[in-house]
Amino acid sequence: MLRLIDIRQGSAADLAQVDAIMQRAFDPRYGEAWTRAQCLGIMAMPGVWLTLATVDGAATGFALARAHQDEAELLLLATAPERRRMGVGRALLHAVINDARARGVKTVFLEVRANNEAITLYLGNGFTKAGERRGYYRGRNGELFDAYTFCHAIG
Repeated sequence: MLRLIDIRQGSAADLAQVDAIMQRAFDPRYGEAWTRAQCLGIMAMPGVWLTLATVDGAATGFALARAHQDEAELLLLATAPERRRMGVGRALLHAVINDARARGVKTVFLEVRANNEAITLYLGNGFTKAGERRGYYRGRNGELFDAYTFCHAIG
């Protein structure tokens, strides 16, 4: 049984935990995991924030988002595989939406690989498909995967 999910703002000091979750959560076949340097680089940009989920003091998931004017983009969201389907992803998604709303955002966007199981999470939490990009993602072996763009009006 999952205990209480604690959600807090993250910082560069949390990137080792983020990296550990990312390496386990993203299948290397798809080449979606970012490097720690990429995360650190984007976190230095204006409007970017990291949200961390912990259970019993252990990092179990994270979300990385950025806002510009009245739009936000969910850049990354990951849950440790052993904590999936226990509410961690939903808690992170709601935290990002609430933080975006507090920043004056009207619409949250995200892009996801077309065959990603997380689509169910997004559709079940107010996101709608807004577009599609054929062959957008390139996997580790060069295989191409379509991307879907989703949006959620919050303002």
